[in-house]
Amino acid sequence: MAPISYDYCKMSMDDICKEDGGKRCKLVVGILGLLVIVLLGVLLIFFIIKANSEACQDGLRAVMECHNVTYLLQEELTKAQRGFRDAEAQAVTCNQTVMALMASLDAEKAQGRKKVEELEGEITTLNHKLQDASAEVERLRRENHVLSVRIADTDSASSQDSSCAAEPPLLILLLGLGALLL
Repeated sequence: MAPISYDYCKMSMDDICKEDGGKRCKLVVGILGLLVIVLLGVLLIFFIIKANSEACQDGLRAVMECHNVTYLLQEELTKAQRGFRDAEAQAVTCNQTVMALMASLDAEKAQGRKKVEELEGEITTLNHKLQDASAEVERLRRENHVLSVRIADTDSASSQDSSCAAEPPLLILLLGLGALLL
């Protein structure tokens, strides 16, 4: 392959500008500036044409629609979060109510157990009184029977006397029961 040769300017730009008295430099700078302005103008026109194209307008509409949808979704999220906080507060209130009701129920159960114990004690007392009364009734029956037999032995002659003799044991029995109940 053959060597490539490059030609370099042996003079610096300052030397070139000094040599022409600055006219050439000013001209080059002016041309370069004009080229940059024209290039920027062409790029700006190209950008304006692209920006106003149908695809760009569609993209802009899509972006705006996305912003609107995002805003609506954010509003819904805010409402949902507010509803969640309200539901959470309501759940806390419900839990407190449940705890209070459970404590009240426990107190009622304890009071009910106490009442049952009192009633059981009262039933036991009444059972003892009933047994005592039954024993007393049995004792009075035996006494009544013994008295009836004695009266029947002493007064076996008349039937009216025997019917009268049956009345006092009955009277004794009723008096005994009345005394026990008081």
